[in-house]
This record gives sequence, structure tokens and C-alpha cells, in this order.
Amino acid sequence: MSLKPRKILGTPYANGAKLLFLGAGELGKETMIEAQRMGIEIVAVDRYPNAPGMQVAHRSYPINMKSERALMAIVERERPDAIIPEIEAINIDTLFKLEENGYFVAPCAEAVWTAMHRERLREAIVSTGARTSRYEYATDLESFRKACDTIGYPCVSKPIQSSSGKGSYFLKSKKDVEKAFKEAEKARGSYAKIIVEEFIDFDVEITELSVKYVNEKGKDESKFVRPLGHYQIEGDYHSSWHPWIEGEDEKTVRKIEKEIYDYSQRIMDKLGGYGLFAHEMFVDLKKGKVYANETACRPHDTGLVTMASMPLGYSEFALHAKAVLGLPVKWHDRVIEPRCCAASHVIISHTEGWYPQYSVAGAFDDDTNVLIFGKPETYPERRMGVVLSCGTTVEQARRKAQASAHKVKIDAGQGMKGQEITEKHY
Repeated sequence: MSLKPRKILGTPYANGAKLLFLGAGELGKETMIEAQRMGIEIVAVDRYPNAPGMQVAHRSYPINMKSERALMAIVERERPDAIIPEIEAINIDTLFKLEENGYFVAPCAEAVWTAMHRERLREAIVSTGARTSRYEYATDLESFRKACDTIGYPCVSKPIQSSSGKGSYFLKSKKDVEKAFKEAEKARGSYAKIIVEEFIDFDVEITELSVKYVNEKGKDESKFVRPLGHYQIEGDYHSSWHPWIEGEDEKTVRKIEKEIYDYSQRIMDKLGGYGLFAHEMFVDLKKGKVYANETACRPHDTGLVTMASMPLGYSEFALHAKAVLGLPVKWHDRVIEPRCCAASHVIISHTEGWYPQYSVAGAFDDDTNVLIFGKPETYPERRMGVVLSCGTTVEQARRKAQASAHKVKIDAGQGMKGQEITEKHY
């Protein structure tokens, strides 16, 4: 459906616009806060009570989000101006029905349906002409083994539907085939099919944040945030920084960025709808090539760094909130530049239990903030918070964020435990 430009904001519980979030984790929470700053009423839905976003919402509902009846009942009761899916574990058929009933699903049900499934997403990206790694699909161990041999080693396997790297595996040789196939069972979604991808020997993995919105005249427009860099551990985001690179040849960097923006525009247009899109890409600086990998139709965990790096009102969460509300994204250029060098570093749990406490002694530094997500349950490898730091250079910001994050310790009844991961660290 089309989105009309919004020219009037109101008051919660009375005459303000209303957003309903399907998924109330740490990313949804920050988008909620940005919307609340504009007088928007917030309804949060998640599978468990007291999820991070529920702690700031005006109302909340813990339900089974796979249930059409439960979702329909809440939407009919709340009648929101926009429905914002924040996770994959929802009944996608219901989103299409809600659109048919006149509700706005951000960015649109078709985009959510495509992006939540790796085969549909990869084929959509390829259809735009964007460069990708070579890939094959598999449905059983034998076809998986054949796919890995066809692509060659090393390669990467991913379940067809998951998130946060769950179920993914980096195969170094044929010896890893059975283990990788078994790992796919950890998917947050379906592992009925597995995609095997060529390993790209990239220099930097980047996230490009693009936003589609309507301007004051009701015309579609796009803006792009300058790319941010990030690295993953075990397929899950661990640190990000903004801008994505420093100290390289300016002409080469701008040429690569032009291709990044071009791919992002193509993919965003292919998926359709309005809101923020987060595009994961690989950059080979030696060959000057960009490879499109995946796209999420919502704010991305790597984009948490934009809370520190971007000008006021231009974090990924603020951009998403404005776009889905029909508000314009005003900026003097097509590309929105960061205001400073900044970095994020996750706070990972190595303990398990309920209602954790955090030792933050020594974690706060100049131009640094510690964000605790407020998740009521913790378990090993769960992301419980993030540190944001600014610096005069990207490296300085990354070092500060890393040092502060590793000073945070978590206790869930078994004593304080700090982070143990050192891979890819300074």
C-alpha cells in the first residue's frame, strides 16, 4: 500500500499515531524510544513478558507470534497506524492478510516475506544484477556434501531461515561437512534447506543503511548512511565502527562506496516498501569489488553504533521511525555522513540464569556509554548489552569500546563472570 506524508503529530492515549511492534528486543526498543520522542503511542508484542521493548512501551502483549488468531486479535484491538516486524519468528501469512485489510506493514509484507528466507532473498538480490558469491542449495546430507564440493573449500553454510548467525558454519575442508550439516539444526527458523556460499576473501564486511520514505509532496525518496564496518564471531555481530574505513586512497574508497549505494538502491527497490533497510556486503579492496550478501528490512544490530556516530535524529532507529510514520528525512545530500568516528562492542554473557546484575566498575570512559538491554534471562553467548565509544579515529573508538565492554561482568546467581572471547580483538 502507499504511504501518505504525515504533517501532524499528536498525543499518546488520545490523538497520536500508534505503532505496533512484532518483536520487542533491543533494536525494537531503540526504535520505540525514537518514536516516543515524537509523541507516538507504542504497543510491543513478543513471545515472553518483560522483553526490552516492553519495558518502555505504553502497552505490551506476550503471545505466540506464530498464532494468526493472537496477532489478529491484538491488531483489531489496537488498530495501529503501522505494524513493524522486528524478528523472523512471526506468522508471515497474517502480515499479508493485514495488508489486505488496509494496514501498513513496514516496509511491506512482501519484503518481510522475502528477507526472512535466504533462498528468496538471494534470488531477489541476484535478479537486481548485484554481484554475489557463488552459491548452491542442499536439502539432505548427500546434496549438502555435493554442494560443498561444487563451491569448493573453504565455504560457508547457512540454514535457509534463521537470524543472528544461528546454524551457520565455516567449512575449512571436507572433514567439516557432517558437523556443518548438524549445526544447521540450531537455526532460528527452518533448516529444511541449506545454502552453501563461496567464501569471499574480503578485507572489510560492511553494513549499508538505506532508507526509503515519502517527502512532503508524497514522492518516494531514498537516503544512504555512509557505510559502517563490522566483524562477526561464529556468525554473530561482535563489533561495528563508523565510518567503515580510514587511511585508504580517497578515490578508491569513493568508487567502492558508489557501488555500495547502487546495489543498496537496487535491492531496496526490489524488496519494496518504506523504512530502513540494512544491507550486509563484503568489500575486496585489492580488487575493488563489492559483494552483496544479505538484507534486513529493519534496523540491524551492527547499526547500534549510529547512536554514537550519527547527527541528532539520524541514527538507524530514528530514520526507521520517521520513514514508517510518513515523515520526511531531510538532509542536504543523498548520503548522510557520520558526525564523528565511533564504535560499538557487544557485552556477551558467559553465564545463565534470570534477572542478571552487571558490574560496570571501570567500564565508563570519556565519550563512552554502556547500554544494558534489560533482558530478564541470560545464557551463554547471549548478547546482553553494548558499549558505544567515540574517538578521534576509528581505531581509537574501537579500542575504547572493546576495553570498556570487557570490563563489564555479569552475575545471574553464580558469581560475576566477564567476557572470554578474544578472537579478532586488539
